[in-house]
Amino acid sequence: MTEKLSPQDIKRYNWYIWRFFIGCFALVVIMIGLTALGVFGQLPSLRDLENPKSNQASEIISSDKQILGKYYFENRSSVTYSQISPNAINALVAKEDNHFYSHSGIDFWRTFSIIPYNLINKKQGGSTITQQLAKNLFSSEPPAHNPIRRIVQKLRELIVAVRIEKHYTKQEIITMYLNTVDFGANTFGIGSAAQTYFNTTAANLTPDQAAVLIQMLTSTTRNSPVRHPARAIANRNFVLKRMADEGFISEGQANEYKAKPLGLDYHQTNHTDGLAPYFRAVLKDDVKRILSTVTKADGTPYDIDRDGLKIYTTINATMQEYAEEAQREYMRDLQVQFNNQWKGVKLSEKIKNYKLLIDQGMHQSDRYKELKSEGMSEEDIVHNFYTPDTLDMFTWRGDTDMVMKPIDSIVYCKMLLRNAVMSMDPTTGYVKAWVGGINFEHFKYDQVKQGARQVGSTAKPFTYAVAIDNGYSPCYQVNNVPITIKSPGAPDWTPRSSPLETVPGMITLRTALAHSQNWVTAYMMNEVTPTPVMELIKKMGIHTAVPPYPSICLGVFDATVMDMTAAYSVFVNHGIWTEPTYLLRIEDKNGNEIYNYTPKVKQVMNEQNAYVMVDMLRSVVDMEGATGYRLRYRKGYGGFTNPIGGKTGTTDDNSDGWFIGITPKLVTGVWTGCENRDFHFRTTMMGEGSNSALPIFGYYLKKVYANQSLGIKQNLDFEPPKGGVSTVLDCDVYSQQQKGTTEVDKKLSF
Repeated sequence: MTEKLSPQDIKRYNWYIWRFFIGCFALVVIMIGLTALGVFGQLPSLRDLENPKSNQASEIISSDKQILGKYYFENRSSVTYSQISPNAINALVAKEDNHFYSHSGIDFWRTFSIIPYNLINKKQGGSTITQQLAKNLFSSEPPAHNPIRRIVQKLRELIVAVRIEKHYTKQEIITMYLNTVDFGANTFGIGSAAQTYFNTTAANLTPDQAAVLIQMLTSTTRNSPVRHPARAIANRNFVLKRMADEGFISEGQANEYKAKPLGLDYHQTNHTDGLAPYFRAVLKDDVKRILSTVTKADGTPYDIDRDGLKIYTTINATMQEYAEEAQREYMRDLQVQFNNQWKGVKLSEKIKNYKLLIDQGMHQSDRYKELKSEGMSEEDIVHNFYTPDTLDMFTWRGDTDMVMKPIDSIVYCKMLLRNAVMSMDPTTGYVKAWVGGINFEHFKYDQVKQGARQVGSTAKPFTYAVAIDNGYSPCYQVNNVPITIKSPGAPDWTPRSSPLETVPGMITLRTALAHSQNWVTAYMMNEVTPTPVMELIKKMGIHTAVPPYPSICLGVFDATVMDMTAAYSVFVNHGIWTEPTYLLRIEDKNGNEIYNYTPKVKQVMNEQNAYVMVDMLRSVVDMEGATGYRLRYRKGYGGFTNPIGGKTGTTDDNSDGWFIGITPKLVTGVWTGCENRDFHFRTTMMGEGSNSALPIFGYYLKKVYANQSLGIKQNLDFEPPKGGVSTVLDCDVYSQQQKGTTEVDKKLSF
């Protein structure tokens, strides 16, 4: 039998209970006060709240407002409230914080009801959206296992959440939250998640898609729709039910969406995905150099991978896609031609420096470097390279696993043809398309700006340009016979000419250029001398070494695709060299401009002489049998009837094939060759620029002309100088002048 408590005992016990609760309340107040004062760690300042930090991807933006790619530590892109589908917002509120619009950062009812709420399988946590945002933005610490430390962390989140609610609207809070949360697969923010999982935008998310993404917030790994689709569907359906419970969708709509499959269109992004990967790699180095010279308002440096910069470029996404398509379309077939020429041939006997090049390739490979870093001996590494293994190899039909010796994979890669394409507006210098190689994932070396190769006959117009400047006419005739040029202090030089490709007899300079005749070009070099030619080449933007030797008229010097394309643009642009421009400006994440580029421009050639050279380059395409004539009659990449000019180029042993094509609005350079010059086509018929490079130009230009929205009209002609042309371009008239059979004004205008 229990003893009945006296009124004094009850009063005493009540006082104990009240003291306990008062003490707990006082402790909480003290803890909150100490936390607010920063005793347990610095809280974000007002400035931090107004400028929250997050790792935000920088975006590369094309001239037609497409995102070419991103630079990021975390694949995160910010979107505005208006760019987020209401379905995503509603799904988030329904699942995570159904009192979001009525509380001030802390949902006391939610906090005290969390245990019974989860007992009835409502699956809700105790933190509000604002508290979660506070943790995402201002706490880099993982949840502590120590109870006291964990309580301090939660108090910090509560205080920061209240402060956030005071400084931001509900729309701003939910936007910041959806821009910061992790969706797995190194994807952060609703914008990147919509793209990664459904190949759509945040604005276009349907209720079921939004529910799939929001259900991942509890655990991106356990709830991954890619790894655990069944769990993701069950969780999605729960979110849809919550959306119906909260009145965001009807019960009938919820049931309809529950019956749908996941509908994923998943493609995990990485730095090499998307258009123009070679361009983006070169651009990143340039931007990093620029950012090293500027700082933020607080004096800290910019981080291209974390600061959400907007990098505006001149690349046209559509034209870039056309250039990449043209490369794939033709290089696939060209590689077959190349392989057939070497079929059954013992490479070690027919290729110069074969053993040296393969050995170099082995030592330069990632596999060799990895094995070396693991401490493996040279002997064991060599043995590893001669032991068959399953290797991921590039083919024009797609990457594939091949069982082969790693040393054979070196040979395989050496025998792969490489290719580069660059297209630019000759007037503005704006680069419209940039294809630096055949596959960035496997071969990262850029051949547009970084890789210089021997230019071959694409150098011939420079010699003719100097000749025109010295008063020669395109109709001037030269006997196409061998010539030997003597230079003081240097050995005599006699260029070669293939008997099958030599045009015999007296021929005009126009014909010599159109048919790429070496002897006539060398004759003109002897007439004008090497130094003026070298000086013009350098003025036209060739940055590599160009020695003043007679042989430069046939292109024995190296140059990049970018420099050669820009040099030919001088002819089209009335003698004005405009620096190739691909970066326009850089803005910070708030839209403030931090860099703006102004290209260099200079007059390097007489306007009339430039137009004469355009006229001569047109003959390369227009003259029957000329090296570029196939652009007029070939199916697939030919059949053009509009004004086009250009020049093919082929180097010794058919190691390099070039074509630089000119139109009134575009100048496009194409190069093809193997990684090493000792690997090459076995015949000129296959290896010459008209076969290895020109077709890609044709395929690309056809696509550009077919898309009228690009504004590059096919019926435009090259614009002549305003004052006309004093040089005689009509060779019939020129011939009559020479014979004296008629009187024609020597300053005949065009």
